[in-house]
Amino acid sequence: MILLSPAPQQGASSFLQLCYTGICNTLISLGKEKLVKHHFAQLPTITEQSHTQVAYPFDEDFTIKCEARGNPQPTFNWTKDGKPFNLLSDPRIITFNNSGTFVIQNHGIISNFQGKYRCYASNALGTAMSEEIELIVPSVPKFPKEKIEPLDVEHGDSVILHCNPPKGIPPLHIYWMNIDLQHIPQDERVSMSLKGDLYFANVEENDSRSDYCCFAAFPRLRTIVQKMPMTLKVSRSNFIKERKPKLLIPPESAGSSSSVTVIKGGVLLLECIAEGLPTPHLSWVKVTGNLPKDKSVKENFGKILKIEQVSAADEGTYQCTASNPMGRTKHEFHVHVEEPPRWIKEPEGGVYSVGTNLVLLCEAIGNPEPTIQWKLNGMPIDSKYKVLHAVYQCEASNKHGTILASANVNVLNIAPLILTSDGENYATVVGYSAFLHCEIFASPAALRYELNKNGTLEIKETKKDDSGSYACWASNSVGKRAITANLDIRDATKIVITPKNPRVLKSHSILLKCQSEYDSHLKNSFKLSWRKDGDQLPVNSTQDSRIIVDMDTLFISSVTLEDQGVYMCVASTSLDSVVAESRLIVLDVPDPPEDLQLSEHQNRSVRLSWKAGASHNSPVNESIIEYEESQWEPGRWQELTQVPGNDTTALLTLAPYMNYQFRVVSVNAVGRSQPSKPSLRYATPPAAPDKNPENIRVEASEPNEMVMKWEPLKPTERNGPGLEYKVSWRQRGVETDWNEELVKKHSLTLRNTPTFVPYEIKVQAVNNLGTGPEPNVTTGYSGEDTPDAAPSGVSVDIVNSTLVKVFWFGIPRDRVRGHLKGYKVSWWKTKSMLDGKRHHPEKHHLTFVGDRNYGMIPGLEPFSEFRLTVVAYNSKGDGPESSPVVFETPEGVPEQPRFLKILNFDKDSVTLSWGLPKKANGHLTGYILQYQIINETHEIGPLSDISVANRSTLSWRLSGLSASTKYKFYVKACTAKGCGNPVTEEGLTMAQGSKGIGKISEAVNPTQKFHPIEALEPGTEYTVRLVTKNWVDNNSIFEDVIETRGRAYAGIYDGISTQGWFIGLMCAVALLTLLLLTICFVRRNKGGKYSVKEKEDLHPDPEAQSIKDEIFGEYSDSDEKPLKGSLRSINGDIKATESADSLVDYGEGEHGMFNEDGSFIGAYSGSKEKGSVESTGSSTATFPLHA
Repeated sequence: MILLSPAPQQGASSFLQLCYTGICNTLISLGKEKLVKHHFAQLPTITEQSHTQVAYPFDEDFTIKCEARGNPQPTFNWTKDGKPFNLLSDPRIITFNNSGTFVIQNHGIISNFQGKYRCYASNALGTAMSEEIELIVPSVPKFPKEKIEPLDVEHGDSVILHCNPPKGIPPLHIYWMNIDLQHIPQDERVSMSLKGDLYFANVEENDSRSDYCCFAAFPRLRTIVQKMPMTLKVSRSNFIKERKPKLLIPPESAGSSSSVTVIKGGVLLLECIAEGLPTPHLSWVKVTGNLPKDKSVKENFGKILKIEQVSAADEGTYQCTASNPMGRTKHEFHVHVEEPPRWIKEPEGGVYSVGTNLVLLCEAIGNPEPTIQWKLNGMPIDSKYKVLHAVYQCEASNKHGTILASANVNVLNIAPLILTSDGENYATVVGYSAFLHCEIFASPAALRYELNKNGTLEIKETKKDDSGSYACWASNSVGKRAITANLDIRDATKIVITPKNPRVLKSHSILLKCQSEYDSHLKNSFKLSWRKDGDQLPVNSTQDSRIIVDMDTLFISSVTLEDQGVYMCVASTSLDSVVAESRLIVLDVPDPPEDLQLSEHQNRSVRLSWKAGASHNSPVNESIIEYEESQWEPGRWQELTQVPGNDTTALLTLAPYMNYQFRVVSVNAVGRSQPSKPSLRYATPPAAPDKNPENIRVEASEPNEMVMKWEPLKPTERNGPGLEYKVSWRQRGVETDWNEELVKKHSLTLRNTPTFVPYEIKVQAVNNLGTGPEPNVTTGYSGEDTPDAAPSGVSVDIVNSTLVKVFWFGIPRDRVRGHLKGYKVSWWKTKSMLDGKRHHPEKHHLTFVGDRNYGMIPGLEPFSEFRLTVVAYNSKGDGPESSPVVFETPEGVPEQPRFLKILNFDKDSVTLSWGLPKKANGHLTGYILQYQIINETHEIGPLSDISVANRSTLSWRLSGLSASTKYKFYVKACTAKGCGNPVTEEGLTMAQGSKGIGKISEAVNPTQKFHPIEALEPGTEYTVRLVTKNWVDNNSIFEDVIETRGRAYAGIYDGISTQGWFIGLMCAVALLTLLLLTICFVRRNKGGKYSVKEKEDLHPDPEAQSIKDEIFGEYSDSDEKPLKGSLRSINGDIKATESADSLVDYGEGEHGMFNEDGSFIGAYSGSKEKGSVESTGSSTATFPLHA
């Protein structure tokens, strides 16, 4: 049964109801593939077709497509212009098996193929129909050959040059050019219409020419055609033909209004062209509303109104007006918007069971309202049909087009088919939903148990317990089926990003790490990726290598503000996907403030307001207001005030007589912003000074004058023009009037004043508008002169051999003639008490600051005669010297001997030789020689003493030593005052049975490359050392152990020394030895292998260690290793004397390096004088191990 319902008002619709006897069941639809798989019959369906097509003459062939699917395979038929079309009727048509597509070969004339085609695909169940396919076969456009008569007009007339282009495939482009292909200039007076005609609102004489050519271009046809040139002759008129405008488009014959129809979504073009003199001006309005601003434009010098993407709102009345000084004319366009049909509801087909009621709905809208026609298998339906299988077509049409929709109806009656494979394995993760598919096809519909309507079982929020096997059953009246499925539950993937929401300074770096956990079964499918604000980040790096993505890490160097955002780590497996986020916050200095405004203008204040710039995630703590004034320091910006960060306005306190401009700097925790743009300038009026100069003082001058100085007022303190200073002064304690003088500088000099007399001084600021406040009184003194008296009662107390204390009586205050700075002590050595020799006087000085009457003089030479004077001094200079005082220093301990050498050594004795001390500091009484056993360990043997009473003895042979034993030797010089620091040396005695004796050769020239050593024993080992000639410190430049050849081998080498190869070899060895010597010498100079410091650290001087313990108590050096034995001191009974003088007793001058840190006390205490031992200048030379 077929029922057609009436169409609703807003569109066109039709209902087609098909009824089959029986009970109506649920619709089940299947796709093509599964129907074919199960060999079900299927109605034809059009899958691909051509639409409107143009057969271009330059194409080799033209393809018209029509493809369809169905079961059985459809056959194809065509109609052309509503009549059957046989594809085999023309040999130029090529067809294909199981396809409706055909190809027309272009062999020349193909105009007979132009028309409207329709394709029909049919099989035993029904017929499907395509939409109409229009094939357009265009002809080559040509202008007709014609003779165009010249146009003769007068100046001011209106003219139309008609183009009348030939028909062709759009788009069509028209150009007016001359014979040289130069465009004809167009403007409000001369313009081209939409049809291509050239309009002259009024002609001028320069419009005359004989080559007005119209060119028509058809891009799709790749063709441009030209019309025959036209001639226009303009002659001068005897009068001016001024006239009001007259419309040429639309012509006046069309009346004052016209109707225009436009398709919805298309382009509306309204055109008005007028003639007149002067040239008319065109304007447009919408009478029934406003012109759409966003999509309406005026083209062709205002003669065309263009509206794109037309909608129903664009309907209405539009008016164009042409006007000039002579008058105006109008025309109205009534615009109607129509549209072709479009679907609201298309019919839907499917597979149905017997007894189903089916309603096919077809609904379309359009303007005009479309008409709807139903077809069955491509044929119109005009009576009741009862069919099981068919293709139903619904066609909606109006004057703007036709649309077609199809619905396939299949009727089946079969037992259930489960299309999902049996035994499928499924997996999901904990907490996710699991979907076990059971896709069923049945007609009538099958019954299922606790399934979704598509046959899928959904288990929400799965748990581990949900793992297992499941069964799906389906049955209908024809039969039943079942399948099983297996479900595995995996652990869910987890990720976290560290750090979480970091805050990073701009230009710094950040490393984001994505930590993950996932089920081991999903390892092969696990993937990590990074996104920023939802966009994927590349795996390798950005173009500038700033952002580097490497698996689970994301590194950003030199962070910019654009890097701020949400970074997401996406972890995915074949079963789940999780996302972790971290928001990167970039901190930077604020943006500069903007829009500075001045208000509330007052004489000494103004209000400044501004807009704060972006804070870049760090709030503004304060705003710094700076100013620049153009009168005194143009271009120099200075800070004026600061305001809290939240404030964007401030009342500024200003100084008079200034031309200000202001700027603002914002400050946050990151730093300062760039300054804002300056505000407008603001000038304050002048006023009297508010303050007087400061820091009034009298500086050094000549004895009979006084120079008064002060700090001048800053430019911001002047307050007005004509600034001067009123200086007032009078002698203190003398009743007299103030002396006054106006000066422009910031100093004033008074002459003929008494020496060093106090004065009262005042300085007041004055300008053209008044004076400053009453100034304060300052006291200053007139010029100083040098003291005119010498200290008296000078005496000297001897503290020790290098230190004395000087006393004196100060000079009277009135003899200072200025501010007393202190006293200077001068001394010089006159002779040595040791040899009585007179010395050239070399003066030394110490300065003692302040008013005092004593001082300490350190660093004197022991056992010498000195002279000493004292002077007072002030800022002007030194006074006269006191009478010289003569004093003598007592004896002291001598300095260290110059060297210590081991001249001869044997298995149980050595000979020591040493030099005189550099300074004896008294009469030498003899020497103390000490020695002790030392090994390459920290343990040392007892110290043995030998006293050498003869002061002229400079060598000594020690006997009773142990063989093959290492010793350390000490030699110190002594006076009656005590012994000085020792010089040390280490050596190794020879082994038992050795018979060698050390020898010293003659001097070796430094330029020699080798030196012969003769009279050696064959087969014997020797130690060879190269030392400096004066042998001051016993350091070796080179040392090596050699062994001479035995007598049995001497004959082997007879004659070798005369061979050339042997001489060459020896030269090479000599060069190598020289190189090694050079390297060793350089390393010795750099403190390398033969380091004296290392030797002394390992084997320190025992007496020096003892004396240090006495003087400094528990002092220790963390870098030194303590010895395992205690050493007795040679002078163990001597205690260090201490000075009760403070360091302030020592003056300033050549000995000013003696500070409060104790260094001076160590250098000039009594312990130094009484035998303090210090090991300096020693070196180690090892004895031969074999002799």
